[in-house]
Amino acid sequence: MRIDIITVQPGLLESPFSHSILKRAQTKGLLEVHTHNLRDYSMLKHNQVDDYQFGGGAGMVMMLEPVVNAIESLQAKVKYDEVIYLTPDGETLNQRIANQLSLKGNLLLLCGHYKGIDERIRIHFVTKEISIGDYVLSGGELAAAVLVDAIGRLIPGVLNDETSALLDSFQDNLLAPPVYTRPEEFRGWRVPDVLLSGDHKKIDNWRHDQALERTKERRPDLL
Repeated sequence: MRIDIITVQPGLLESPFSHSILKRAQTKGLLEVHTHNLRDYSMLKHNQVDDYQFGGGAGMVMMLEPVVNAIESLQAKVKYDEVIYLTPDGETLNQRIANQLSLKGNLLLLCGHYKGIDERIRIHFVTKEISIGDYVLSGGELAAAVLVDAIGRLIPGVLNDETSALLDSFQDNLLAPPVYTRPEEFRGWRVPDVLLSGDHKKIDNWRHDQALERTKERRPDLL
């Protein structure tokens, strides 16, 4: 999979993709992540990419031409399955969306900044709009990092144990059950006996019951 990201702050994306699972995915050749500085596509003095909004009002708007130049330049080299704009008023990211996007070949992400982007970009170029929650960030870079992480870990071969992702919270509309590791007892706090029984059917049933109970308690809306 290849993911290209258009941003005015490429430095914000250096660390998330240089460590842990996403670094491993790139090292294995399973994922390519490329960041592109929007200012490189500006034809204006000082590489300007924002301007005042028509009609007045506070906040600057990302200009039409630099963004269009960036998108069309990249589209000339790569055929994208989706052009995704990270924005607070997009569809809220969930596991279903991450699963769907992980099956794509090439994605182009556009990070908003300032007051947002010229609406004509959304109308004529963007194919999908995604939010990571009902709050506003300074820009779309952190949202892009979250999206890439959620997608990247689902690519076959990225995780050492491929069944791990299938047992994550939300994969079956349930939260994940409690997990334990050694020691078996600490300060009188014991691991549930069923997990030490070696009976995999009982363990699976216990985990399902615990996941169901936890979901009822914490996220009944998922049921």
